[in-house]
Amino acid sequence: MRVFGAVVVSGLLLTGATPAVADAGWAPSPITWAACPDDPDSPAPPDGECGTLRVPLDWDRPHGPSIGLAVARHRATDPTHRLGVLLADAGGPGSSGAEFALATGYFSPEIRARFDVVGLDLRGTGRSAFIRCEDPPGAPGDEPADQAEFDTLLQHTKQANADCRARNLPVFDHADTGVNAQDLDAVRRALGERKISFHGISYGTLLGQEYAEKFGDHVRAMVLDSSIDHSVGITRFVGDRAAAADELFGQFTAWCDATASCALHGQDVRAAWERALTAADGMPLPHNWLRDWVFSDMYGPAWEDAAQVIADTAAGQSPMRAQFEANYDSIRRAVVCQDFDLRLRSFAQYSAMRAEELRRGPIMRGSPLGHGEATACLGIPGPPANPPHRLDISAAPRILLVNARYDPATPYAWAQDIHHQAPANTTLLTYEGSGHGVYQRTACTRSAVDAYLLTATAPRRDFGCPA
Repeated sequence: MRVFGAVVVSGLLLTGATPAVADAGWAPSPITWAACPDDPDSPAPPDGECGTLRVPLDWDRPHGPSIGLAVARHRATDPTHRLGVLLADAGGPGSSGAEFALATGYFSPEIRARFDVVGLDLRGTGRSAFIRCEDPPGAPGDEPADQAEFDTLLQHTKQANADCRARNLPVFDHADTGVNAQDLDAVRRALGERKISFHGISYGTLLGQEYAEKFGDHVRAMVLDSSIDHSVGITRFVGDRAAAADELFGQFTAWCDATASCALHGQDVRAAWERALTAADGMPLPHNWLRDWVFSDMYGPAWEDAAQVIADTAAGQSPMRAQFEANYDSIRRAVVCQDFDLRLRSFAQYSAMRAEELRRGPIMRGSPLGHGEATACLGIPGPPANPPHRLDISAAPRILLVNARYDPATPYAWAQDIHHQAPANTTLLTYEGSGHGVYQRTACTRSAVDAYLLTATAPRRDFGCPA
């Protein structure tokens, strides 16, 4: 599940009631499908096929320069009973939608039988103008203790972001989720479909929301699994995630107390964690590596691994592995920093943000994800291209929201907020367990999502699945 973590429009907002008109007079060419490129690490299934769709680089200039986007399709295995197209996005940002569509183990056989599963490599990912950055050497820590350290971090990050942008022009300036939603509709049009179904995970849920706002009348059904709340400001962006991480640590503690195989069973888990944090601070490893490791384990959750690394670190033993994630560290500058207003302009503003996340998440010392994204956007000029706003999906059909009660990356409170913003257009399915990503958790979660996608009918009342 780590690949799904994210583990993350000018003043005129396009809503579900306002059709997008930037592409007036532009029509896509049909996609030419062929065998997928050889990739020994991610072989395509025999019935998978790949293609390229050219779209405007800037949707405000539909007849200007264009960009090629990689698309992949797994055709319905029961074409006689085909229901249409299911566009799928695994989030990140940074994961490959094309590879996700060809992954045969995610969606159930029933879904793959009835839908052409289609994935798009969003701008800057996979084979769509991949964004890659190389930061200047000597990166300071992202938790400055005073004005001087903040100034050092600001200057370093400002230079890193400027270098990243220069290295990845022109796509860097045209990669926010609002733009990606217009690309998604171009895929629909190129496929000749009047309506599409959509399944988005983690950051992919923001793509779904943007699409439902702009093109709600082209949505047949939509599943948003582990949702990003596009209405939050910087305080809740980091604070909600900090609180969610601490709540999940409480679930880990309860599991450890009840599980004999836990490496910390019979101990004071909170005290062991504090000892491990102190020991980790003294090791010649990247700052906060232990917190990052355990936070990553929360996505599964992989409690056995989390307990073992805490026990080993508390005993003074260094870890022997590292973790990596797509090109998230690079592309978040062009996407997350343009989808949210994360512009910290002073040490005082940073200090207020840091105090809030420590208040709400003292055990985990805040959220590595929320804090890291906020500080990564230091020095990004101008307002965000796709600023946060309240959701308006009034033109869309009823959407199924699914979220774990204890999710470290997309807090349950965010799914609740989205539900409250669009009560007439959403149903909330709560998985009463821990981790990030819900669909594959249990027979209950899989059958509920499958039934909705197959019938395009969501229950009118919210419901839940046990852990």
